[in-house]
Amino acid sequence: MTESSDPLLPSARSAPAVPYASYLRVYEPLAAFAEPERTRWADYARSGRTPTAQDELRRSLADLVRVPVVGVPDDESADAFTAEVDGVLLVCPWGTRLRGWLALEELVDQFPGPVLDAALPPEVRLRAAQEYERWRARNPEARPWIRTGVWQIPLRWFVLVEDCEREYVPGVRLRYRTPMVQARRRLARALRTLRAAEGYATLADGLVEVGGWLEEFHPKSMVELDYGGLVHALPAGRLAEDRSAGDLAAGLAALRAGDGTGAAEVYGGLAERWREVRERLFAN
Repeated sequence: MTESSDPLLPSARSAPAVPYASYLRVYEPLAAFAEPERTRWADYARSGRTPTAQDELRRSLADLVRVPVVGVPDDESADAFTAEVDGVLLVCPWGTRLRGWLALEELVDQFPGPVLDAALPPEVRLRAAQEYERWRARNPEARPWIRTGVWQIPLRWFVLVEDCEREYVPGVRLRYRTPMVQARRRLARALRTLRAAEGYATLADGLVEVGGWLEEFHPKSMVELDYGGLVHALPAGRLAEDRSAGDLAAGLAALRAGDGTGAAEVYGGLAERWREVRERLFAN
């Protein structure tokens, strides 16, 4: 595997920005894009442009401090992450505007009204919602290529990958990359296991939702689970020892073997470790 752009390598133009977020990305082959997008992304890759995740974050932060405040960028990003696998160019468009609208919907459910009003005034949110409704009417099939987890990695994401696909470079990146066909197969098998057990309905429901999202993409795509800024937020020793994908797989294996107690211990320990990370979101 060779890469045209690595979203985790630090940019030489500045120190790494630190978004305490993780990412689940889908890279699609050019064949998945209709014209004129197909030609545009092919030209983009040939141009040698290699934006990083830090570049994307920097632009997003610039939008947040604009005056007047805007909830969602006015224009869609023209950038993407790219990779080359077995001679095939894969593209992961940023889709910043759509992701902004979706994130805004989540914020409404996560924060109290006064806090949300202070960050994004009601009139800004209303205008963004109206723009999204009009845009969605014109683009009913649109979906984001990137999902984000703030101060966490949703445990259901680990179902898609295996420990042998883990890539760790201390201080730089921790990620997994896997073919779409493998991700879908693992998800389907895990879902069958969880539905046959008791006490895992929440995880099963999450897998159904992720599975529906993955089905929207080309079968020859690549799925990437990226620890993103968490590499800079968590101790190096903890990251070096982290085997969350392997732990979740062990829990599922225990369930399939009928060892409910062993599965609960593995899953409980994994959930607690990531709960401790997620709680840092609310720390001063």
